[in-house]
Amino acid sequence: MGDTYNIGGFNEWKNIDIIKVLIKTVDKILGREGTPDMDLITYVTDRAGHDLRYAIDSSKLQKELGWEPEYQFEEGIEKTIEWYLANKDWMENVTSGDYQKYYEQMYSNR
Repeated sequence: MGDTYNIGGFNEWKNIDIIKVLIKTVDKILGREGTPDMDLITYVTDRAGHDLRYAIDSSKLQKELGWEPEYQFEEGIEKTIEWYLANKDWMENVTSGDYQKYYEQMYSNR
């Protein structure tokens, strides 16, 4: 009771490789030939050497609860992107900040 578990996919990716998979997947889902959006990648000079690697150790979760990821990374990203594209109203609500009105209404008197 009260334990903390890290959830990960038992694999590591460089940030740039994740961005490339995201772009490639979006282009594929939207029916764009090749990968026309790869040129949208820009590098920020003040972050050189930063964010090269993030790693999550999910072994405790696997050992204690028997959890394993249901999808490989690329398949999970594709399903996630498809969900976001199919739920544009939800996305607009979140990115516009409108959802904050709900919290203000629900919790402002506490």
